[in-house]
Amino acid sequence: MSTNLANIHPEAKIGKDVIISPFTTIEADVEIGDGTWIGPNVTIMNGARIGKNNQIFPGAVISAIPQDLKFQGEKTTVEIGDNNTIRECVTINRGTSAKGKTVMGDNNLLMAYMHIAHDCILGNNIIIANSTQLAGEVEIDDFAIIGGMSAVHQFCHIGSHVMVSGGSLIGKDVPPFVKAARHPISYAGVNSIGLRRRKFSNEKIQEIQDIYRIIFLKGMNNTEAVKFVEAEMPASKERDEVIMFIKNSKRGIMKGYFPE
Repeated sequence: MSTNLANIHPEAKIGKDVIISPFTTIEADVEIGDGTWIGPNVTIMNGARIGKNNQIFPGAVISAIPQDLKFQGEKTTVEIGDNNTIRECVTINRGTSAKGKTVMGDNNLLMAYMHIAHDCILGNNIIIANSTQLAGEVEIDDFAIIGGMSAVHQFCHIGSHVMVSGGSLIGKDVPPFVKAARHPISYAGVNSIGLRRRKFSNEKIQEIQDIYRIIFLKGMNNTEAVKFVEAEMPASKERDEVIMFIKNSKRGIMKGYFPE
């Protein structure tokens, strides 16, 4: 472990082969897994639980208390998995009593200046571009990509394999496998390029397109469209994922396509 000029509390639990660069501060109630690299001027505060082989770039602040006036100092955490890249000046706040923790899985890329607020839940293999801001209790599923300078409203849910255009204002849930763009945030087609890159077959992509034609392009409301998909489309993992996402949506899903 390299600790040159860093301020590391003696009670912090630091794994093997961790590099901690100068002028970084690590508080007492912190755990950092093997092989993680931490650049200069990083601040890792109480409640951080960081896995193995992560890269944390200069200026990042992990596990600061929530920017939520309901927070009363309760003991909460930020839980970060393995093999993540956290670029310059990213901020990740710890949880509140709502969930008790902010969570991020494995193999994610958080680009510079983005913010993850309290109680957010992020999956694996997600890319979030520069200066994107996540409000509290946002959920983002595996393989989602969010363009830079986007803003995600509190409690929103972004599904798996989604591609969101840069500069988006996301105030509704974005169901899996789609592209989302425009203002207000709207359906812009199936994310077919991303799905092909992840080895979805042409037949499977066609099935997903058929599902979303019913949901977004047939003029039905969401309840009618879901019932139609359940009745007319063969059961599959992807069909059921879309159906359950819509049924469980708390904020309602984004609008369908409309001409510009």
